[in-house]
Amino acid sequence: MNVLVMGGTQFNGLALVHELVRAGHDVTVCNRGRSEADLPDSVRRLVADRTNHDELRNVLGGRDWDCVHDITAYHPPDVESIMGIVDGHVGHYIFASSTVIYAAKTDLPITESDPVERGSDQNEYGLHKILCEDLLLEAHAARGFPATIVPFSMVFGPNNTLRDREQRMFVRLLRGRPVLMPGDGSTLLQVGHVDDQARALETMMGQDVTFGKRYNLTGAGGVTRNDYVSTLAATVGVSPDVTTIPDATMEALWTGQLEVGDAGANIGMDIRSSTKAAQSPRAQMLMRRFQIAQLVQHLAPNIHWWNQSTVFSIDRLRNDVGWEPQYDLASMASQTYDWFCATGLDETAEYDWSLEDQILAHIE
Repeated sequence: MNVLVMGGTQFNGLALVHELVRAGHDVTVCNRGRSEADLPDSVRRLVADRTNHDELRNVLGGRDWDCVHDITAYHPPDVESIMGIVDGHVGHYIFASSTVIYAAKTDLPITESDPVERGSDQNEYGLHKILCEDLLLEAHAARGFPATIVPFSMVFGPNNTLRDREQRMFVRLLRGRPVLMPGDGSTLLQVGHVDDQARALETMMGQDVTFGKRYNLTGAGGVTRNDYVSTLAATVGVSPDVTTIPDATMEALWTGQLEVGDAGANIGMDIRSSTKAAQSPRAQMLMRRFQIAQLVQHLAPNIHWWNQSTVFSIDRLRNDVGWEPQYDLASMASQTYDWFCATGLDETAEYDWSLEDQILAHIE
């Protein structure tokens, strides 16, 4: 197939490009041209800033594609723009969304038909992904636009640009630091491997059964935070020094009654309103939740409470296209840690541990 990847030089997009080339597709990437990347020699590179919609039209206009993978659309105008350019010139458009769209739910797993969170708990990133999905579903219903929506969950693997997930845990373990465990560690999280996700995206291309649908894309099932820490510790080759954060302390941290860290440090948190609103006590509390979520991976702390499990069903994807994840947590950790050491990050990666030190001092 003749395939366009929007982005294609970092993490999810880079893994996808390599998978598409391995599968024999003719691949073009389109991005701003600012990121160096180890792209296969056969890949063509178009340069455009997708937020400059006239520039994007000049670069992509009139070209035909069997499939477009849109990995870098974060705002509704970006989706409106590319739909206007490729409509009638694309066989399949696959939009990378996120599982942060979903509302909190205790009856797990979360499926594609469960409610999304559009209320005040949602942040700009999640809300804009929902609005992008709305545009695509409306276009499919109105004129058969061949769109498929794929919410990614927490992605694990080499080249991860979110360094505060598995990479931070690797360094924490290597440095012999305490691992601060929220509560009893029985809360479930779910991660998927970047290469498994690339295979899924390649497998669904051109399959019209997927048009107009949403597909959760992550690993095979949930793991407890205890198992997450013990698995990564075994990979690193250490015995983890786990310190429990009592439930009452976690509640105080989560609700802002116990203030630690720098709430001005915006960790993945876009407050969907004015700068003034972002300085409000509520906004600062939410920012702290994102900081606390670095202790052990936690999805969308603005929506899901500290002791709330987040597990997503991937049965729709399995049933419709026959994909199955190949990696479990142990193999994800082993492969990613090999890359981590090969790049020298085991020696050079540095983190600010002051938040953890403050929490530890409070517990002690």
